[in-house]
Amino acid sequence: MSDRILIVGGGIGGLAAALALSRQGLRATVLEQAEHIGEIGAGIQLGPNAFAAFDALGVGERARARAVFTDRMVMMDAVDGSEVASVPVGEAFRKRFGNPYAVIHRADVHQSLLEGVQESDLIDFRTSTRIVAIDNRADGVTVRDQHGNAFQGAALIGCDGVRSVVRQHLVGDAVRVSGHVVYRAVVDAADFPEDLRWNAPAIWVGPNCHLVHYPLRGGEQYNLVVTFHSRQKETWGVTDGSPEEVNAYFEGICDRPRRLLKLPKSWKRWATADREPIERWSHGRATLLGDAAHPLLQYLAQGACMALEDAVTLGEALRAQKGDFVTAFGRYERSRVTRTARVVLSTREMGRIYHAKGVERLVRNDLWKGRTPERFYDALEWLYGWRVETCLAD
Repeated sequence: MSDRILIVGGGIGGLAAALALSRQGLRATVLEQAEHIGEIGAGIQLGPNAFAAFDALGVGERARARAVFTDRMVMMDAVDGSEVASVPVGEAFRKRFGNPYAVIHRADVHQSLLEGVQESDLIDFRTSTRIVAIDNRADGVTVRDQHGNAFQGAALIGCDGVRSVVRQHLVGDAVRVSGHVVYRAVVDAADFPEDLRWNAPAIWVGPNCHLVHYPLRGGEQYNLVVTFHSRQKETWGVTDGSPEEVNAYFEGICDRPRRLLKLPKSWKRWATADREPIERWSHGRATLLGDAAHPLLQYLAQGACMALEDAVTLGEALRAQKGDFVTAFGRYERSRVTRTARVVLSTREMGRIYHAKGVERLVRNDLWKGRTPERFYDALEWLYGWRVETCLAD
């Protein structure tokens, strides 16, 4: 049996896992169904916990060089245009959490990890490889692809996203389609309204909808994301978006954010999904990581952050258990289940708060207006205060 660890999925989670294993001297083979190792999508936000994980993976400086460090996080009421909250993320924030808050293109996160992976002679890739069968035994794991090719390994890590083939084999549960639809686009800065070119992730919250914008790639572009509660039955997936549909769901918001809806030349439409948190995602020599283990909705901007934390924690568990995969996977799982479940459930609740209407909207605004930065920092400590040194459960 091969001593290599098989990693299914070459996205952010898969590359982070490969890096974490290589830093423990372990060999990995990444099996990716796409023809090329790459990343699609637009911008994402990175909390201090993501940078702590980047540093542990040895790619912190690469990620920082590609990120845009913001001055604050802003919430605006999309109905009347008033500011609900502004949280500074400068020196005091960095001192509190040990790292910055930033925004970055998803492809730049992937590239930072890929460069680290390519420097290691312990990691290899197989592309155009879609896994269709898994044999998880006491002495090793064998997977087979769509062409009948067999790959053997000492262990298996499923990093294959929301619709994980590995999870289907290990757990067999269904995705939970949220009914919330996300439209994403990237707009050149020259086309973006000058009065909204803020160095901040800004969220305009409205009834059953919201809109987010922030700078990317040194301020040359702006990421634009809109979310709404669909009035039709949705199926998880990505399609081309319709400007008419977007406008129809944002009729109740004021002109200042609404004009942003006219900027994109094209939209991508995501019908979003997550899953119910589970207590066990490791079985013998196989485990899950990132969206395969705990897919999230977007409301806390923690999907990539959780995958990075997972990868570092998995590496630490393998180091602590001296390569005993079954014991290490169990310890990794114990270290992550409660935290990631809290993020999944908190994310759902944050979506409800963002999309409040009527009296609930007034209560939300009243709760957050006038709150000091320190009170916001205290509320975020559980999320942003993650540390490598304390990531493992006993």
